[in-house]
Amino acid sequence: TCSVAIFLGSGGHTSEALKLASALDFSRYSPRTYIVSEGDTLSAQKAHALEHIKAAEDDHFIRPQYTLSTVPRARRVHQSLFSTPPNAVKSLLACVYLVSICPLVKKGAFRQPFADLLIINGPGTCAILCAAILLNRLIGLPSPRVIYVESFARVKSLSLSGKLLYHFADRFVVQWPDLVQPGGREDYRGCLV
Repeated sequence: TCSVAIFLGSGGHTSEALKLASALDFSRYSPRTYIVSEGDTLSAQKAHALEHIKAAEDDHFIRPQYTLSTVPRARRVHQSLFSTPPNAVKSLLACVYLVSICPLVKKGAFRQPFADLLIINGPGTCAILCAAILLNRLIGLPSPRVIYVESFARVKSLSLSGKLLYHFADRFVVQWPDLVQPGGREDYRGCLV
């Protein structure tokens, strides 16, 4: 099995991420961790609903193996750039706690990443989460492989998160052929969501 973490931004990012998650074989990708931004109760409810739907579809019902983790938002919608840095630092500290400290103190999980695989699709806080993972990589702590799936809405150009994480992600997936650059590292898979 492969443990997987899925970052759920709000709105369309959550819908796309859950669509990707619903295509996974839950018996193979287990346990699952859903990461939501503070105050985003709708995304948390949708993650719970997906888990219950997938459990109901399974003939060999096994109690769903998933957790829900919450991190502070790096930046709120329409928040001024002046007040963003303190929120971003608070978010980074929470992400470091999630990906670095929790796995180190977890009984029997020494030298195991918080997840084997992290799937992200572009909300701003995912860049902060990736900064915490980068820190792990720099100091030699275990870290998950990162798959970045550019949002379906990005047809002609990459999002800011996509541009920031382009060289960091282990696999960078786009859903439109116009986003593939000659000699680039984009992995075009067509419409995934």
